[in-house]
Amino acid sequence: MQVHSLLRWAIAVALATIALKFGAWWITGSVGLLSDAMESLVNLASAGFALAMVTIAQRPADADHPSGHSKAEYFSSGFEGLLIVGAAVAIVWAATFRWMAPQPLQALGLGLVLSLVSAALNGLLAWRMLVGAREHRSIVLEADARHLFTDVWTTCGVVVGLLGVMATGWLWLDPLLAIAVALNILREGGHLVRRSVEGLMDSAVEPDVRDRIDCTLARFADPPIRFDHLVTRRAGQRRFVDLHMHMPTGWSLGRAATLRGAVELALLSEVPGLRVSIQMLPLDVEAQQAEEFTEPKP
Repeated sequence: MQVHSLLRWAIAVALATIALKFGAWWITGSVGLLSDAMESLVNLASAGFALAMVTIAQRPADADHPSGHSKAEYFSSGFEGLLIVGAAVAIVWAATFRWMAPQPLQALGLGLVLSLVSAALNGLLAWRMLVGAREHRSIVLEADARHLFTDVWTTCGVVVGLLGVMATGWLWLDPLLAIAVALNILREGGHLVRRSVEGLMDSAVEPDVRDRIDCTLARFADPPIRFDHLVTRRAGQRRFVDLHMHMPTGWSLGRAATLRGAVELALLSEVPGLRVSIQMLPLDVEAQQAEEFTEPKP
């Protein structure tokens, strides 16, 4: 399933879980269930924003954006993280007032059933989105999937806690659960913001991708061919590698270009979608750079 289709499903499921969770809160009056419902509002907002950012990220390169628009995905992840942080603050605010003035809960049985149904929907969607994130190397899908898994565990924790309220009659457990939910989603929100910042800072490719690049180059690096000044970066679903290829001074331009083409094809075969830039140099010449940097192997 494509990224766009999964995000449309995320919007539909978010609407369904909002109805279920707010229904559970309405009939029970539980601030714990209210905190769980507020997280579903975050799911809806983030899925809509993610769909917009993915659409932008898939635009082709143009004169103003020669490397494409793929970094737009990181804005979605950061936006979702900030929404989660905001939801956590609102939950703590509501729970504090309920802590100071506990109120009896009603129809907990039906409310818990509605919450469990919403958790099942979120769990199925999160699993499918995580599979899609690995297939498409999409930080947007991964962020949404991990947030939904957090939502599932949050709902399960609230349900277990409210069962404790039913068994003991301790009404203070309800706002305590809400605060615990807030702290949990606050941690998740911080993680998403950090991932977004790392992406916008041009992080190197993943260690397994770097290993595949190194193994591919090693097949061509028999003397007198030498590779150095290798730098990688990732932007959304795209991966980039820049390197220098040194060869004998006496080689013709045609022979050198043929070898470079073979190296590029081998890299593209090993890492589909990789953007490769190879600078050809004679063995006795080093490129002069204002700031030389060779990316260390992970």
